[in-house]
Amino acid sequence: MSSIDTRSSFFPRNRDVKSESTKGGGKVDGVQRNSMERASEISERTSSDAKVNIPEGVKDFSRIKKTAMSAPEPDNSEKIARLKAQIAAGTYEVDYDALADKILTSEY
Repeated sequence: MSSIDTRSSFFPRNRDVKSESTKGGGKVDGVQRNSMERASEISERTSSDAKVNIPEGVKDFSRIKKTAMSAPEPDNSEKIARLKAQIAAGTYEVDYDALADKILTSEY
């Protein structure tokens, strides 16, 4: 078996750390970092593209939705029991004006 290493320098164990640090990059804690010049160039190019403006109305809606979702659900069990009792006793009366108003409100 030959003692010649034929693997390319692509593999991490064969890289020369000193030659890479002279290329402008450097390793910090084993992670490749950009040089200061390259980092400032990247920052300059992306500074205008990386900004997002969210309108205040959207932020308000988000806060309102979050508050509404965290609120406890209303307990309508008493009202339901009362209506069931009225229906069972035959004393429930429909308010036709209120019903018509609800229908019109939901239509328009």
